[in-house]
Amino acid sequence: MSGGEVAGILVAVFWAILVSFLAVALARLAQTLKATTKLVADVTDQAVPLLADASTAVRSAQTQIERVDAIASDVQEVTSNASALSTTVASTFGGPLVKVAAFGYGVRRAIGGRRENVEPKAPRRTVLVGRTVPSARRGKRKKD
Repeated sequence: MSGGEVAGILVAVFWAILVSFLAVALARLAQTLKATTKLVADVTDQAVPLLADASTAVRSAQTQIERVDAIASDVQEVTSNASALSTTVASTFGGPLVKVAAFGYGVRRAIGGRRENVEPKAPRRTVLVGRTVPSARRGKRKKD
């Protein structure tokens, strides 16, 4: 055998080994692509019902939000009506009730002042700026 024939055999063996490795790699790549295709198909089969359920949930939530909005607007209207009613009642009955209470207080004070056995109360002391005024309690303490 000559050197060219040995070199040809070595090149042929090298190419055979290289082709074998490439065939194994392509076979594994084909298996990986089949598994990926199956996975994508399974995900698609499961995702479509999930998306339909999510769409239904969003529609239901939108309906509930619209109902809550309607309730909130009704509550706002009731609140404004209650406020108006409160203002009306306060203006209608507030003034006369204050006058009746003041009249009752005046009557009690007048009747209390006419009693013969009751001592007149000492005038109230006021606080003057820069001066100390004795407390009203000191006069009411028991004397030793």
